[in-house]
Amino acid sequence: MLLVSNLARLPQNWVSKGGVCGQSIRCASVVCFLRYCFRRDSVFVINCDPALLLKLCALFAIFPFFRRPLVAVDLVLREPRGWTGWLRAAAKRMLLRRVDHFIHHFKDLEGYQQVYGIGPERSSFVFFKPNIRYEGEAGAIPEGDYVLCFGRSLRDFDTFFAAMETLPYPAAIPRPDFRALAEHGARFSRDLNSLPDNVQLLPDDGSEESQVRCLLGARLVVLPVLKTKMPSGASTALNSMLLGKCVIGSEVPAISDVFEHEVITVPPEDPQALAAAIDRAWKDDELRHRISEAGRRLALSLGGEPELYQRIIDDVVVWLTNANAPSLR
Repeated sequence: MLLVSNLARLPQNWVSKGGVCGQSIRCASVVCFLRYCFRRDSVFVINCDPALLLKLCALFAIFPFFRRPLVAVDLVLREPRGWTGWLRAAAKRMLLRRVDHFIHHFKDLEGYQQVYGIGPERSSFVFFKPNIRYEGEAGAIPEGDYVLCFGRSLRDFDTFFAAMETLPYPAAIPRPDFRALAEHGARFSRDLNSLPDNVQLLPDDGSEESQVRCLLGARLVVLPVLKTKMPSGASTALNSMLLGKCVIGSEVPAISDVFEHEVITVPPEDPQALAAAIDRAWKDDELRHRISEAGRRLALSLGGEPELYQRIIDDVVVWLTNANAPSLR
């Protein structure tokens, strides 16, 4: 079996958990993928690149004889806004019919199924990984001294600010990149001069080192997400867990459907509920330590990039051997 993928570091030679052997080759463009359309053992695996995936879907729709088994990994889609957004969503839905299998890092498919026609019959769940996997393994981890709101994807800073205005605890956010926040659908409507008095700005250049520094200084990490049926991403949660932080998150896809005892969840866009959860976790040492220890165990068990790639390979092989999967031609 040959996995043709845009994943840069997929093992060139691999063995699945079930003992199936195969190879992989990297392709970054449609032209490159075309070279492998007539290899009977090839499977196309597209990771987190909607544009490339949709181009291949269009190619298969126009020239069905080029078609190979097509797997989409970590496809990030947003809730459409306005009539133009719904038109684009309808076009994507038609093209995405050509995808044979989706590997998600979340379980709640309600939004994807309603808008894009991506349901459980074409989907599977694979745990993501901490992006700072090897940063949190050595030495004692400080508990920290502030409540940190971190991340960009659909992040609801307004609710965090409203909650912190009612609490006496020190809080922090990374110095915002408003352009990046807008691109990721975050809500941050306040001017920096009108933040709550107990919220400080932390230096952040967008690097992994900055993220680690911000997370290490936190006593609690809060991930408020806007009310949505679309996933927000779990990387910040897993990074926080790896560094032994107690995480509080919104009840939305990629948080409440993925984690059980590793996160304290609250309703989205509810400042009172968020404030109550922060207050309890700050005061209750047993609760805070129990949540952080459960999260750290999970994060450590997931490994890093090599372990994630192995999970993806295993999932593709299991799917292909399933009776409902298209056979390799």
